[in-house]
Amino acid sequence: MMIWVDADACPTVVKDAVFRASARLHLPVCLVANHLLAIPNSPLIRMTQVTMGSDMADAHSVQHVAPGDLVITADIPLAAQVVARGAIALDPRGDVYTTETVGERLALRDLMEELRDAGVMIGGPTAYCTRDRERFAQSLDRLLPRRPPTV
Repeated sequence: MMIWVDADACPTVVKDAVFRASARLHLPVCLVANHLLAIPNSPLIRMTQVTMGSDMADAHSVQHVAPGDLVITADIPLAAQVVARGAIALDPRGDVYTTETVGERLALRDLMEELRDAGVMIGGPTAYCTRDRERFAQSLDRLLPRRPPTV
């Protein structure tokens, strides 16, 4: 299992939790972003910088993700694409996207975008909080293998 992080807007506490899990379970991690990010000095963690542009990081992740990989993203269209490829998608707030739920989430996202565009609704998601971090950590723990692979 490879862990992919849609890293441009990913909260630091989420990336830190992924880095700890990587070290504990010896799982490779790739952060994908439009700009360089600081990463721990670990042979398991790498950073892929893609060119600036709409959805370039998403396109890279979709192209390289494999079935069974885990993708950390708040981007619902990206989650839909990686789930369709057999990967698991996890929101930084702890929601797991599955083939059963991602279509509904995508439709809700589109509806909310239409309401905001029409001026009926203003604003976006609530601020990231301690409860979100806890839900993410619990979901991550459930999704990852229980022990490091044997060599």
